Amino acid sequence: MASVADFRSKVAEAALELFTDTGYDPTSVDDIAQAAGISRSTFFRQFRAKEDVIFADHEALLEELTAYLSVSHPDPWAAVCQAAELVFAKFSERRKLAQKRYHVVQAVPALRDRETIMVSRYERLFSDYLRRALPGISTLDAIRFAAAVTSTHNYVLREMMLDSPAGSLQNLEQELLAVRRIFGVLPPEDPASMPAGDDLVVAVFSRWTPTAEIARRIQSELDGHSA
Repeated sequence: MASVADFRSKVAEAALELFTDTGYDPTSVDDIAQAAGISRSTFFRQFRAKEDVIFADHEALLEELTAYLSVSHPDPWAAVCQAAELVFAKFSERRKLAQKRYHVVQAVPALRDRETIMVSRYERLFSDYLRRALPGISTLDAIRFAAAVTSTHNYVLREMMLDSPAGSLQNLEQELLAVRRIFGVLPPEDPASMPAGDDLVVAVFSRWTPTAEIARRIQSELDGHSA
């Protein structure tokens, strides 16, 4: 039996085909239901309106990211970046469908507004996670980092939608490393190569490194040498 997520994805695919071929406004719920091979009542058991179909994948992704960020991660900053990479990878797997959605959304102002709200939900998820994982972080630092990661992801994703060489997962990974570097939260490339056994720990940080990250790294070093 197909899962709810699979069912919603099937309906979304049928709807996007219609939106692309016929236009968003002329396409009715009845048209979508017929194309997906379901009844009108079945449609409304899963979606409140036809605009909800456009963002069905986002709803599933937000649930997946919520589960991913509900567990402990050794580096919370990296975990947020990895969550963004997960979203990109999902859309990359269904690139053609994602491109159709992009063009439909760009053509309808109301959908662009809805997309802005959806983006804010990702940012809120990321910033809330950082505040839980790094109790000493300021609210503004969490919001800034979440916004930077989300904006970087969306830029590279937009490049993928336009078939630009810059729209790749590898490029996103590099750009998110740059974000971490800007915020001063990128640890040494090879911590294992650092000499062990000293009782003295010297730490040098960028003046912009959040205090919560400084405390986290120092504690990590102390824990690593406690044995």
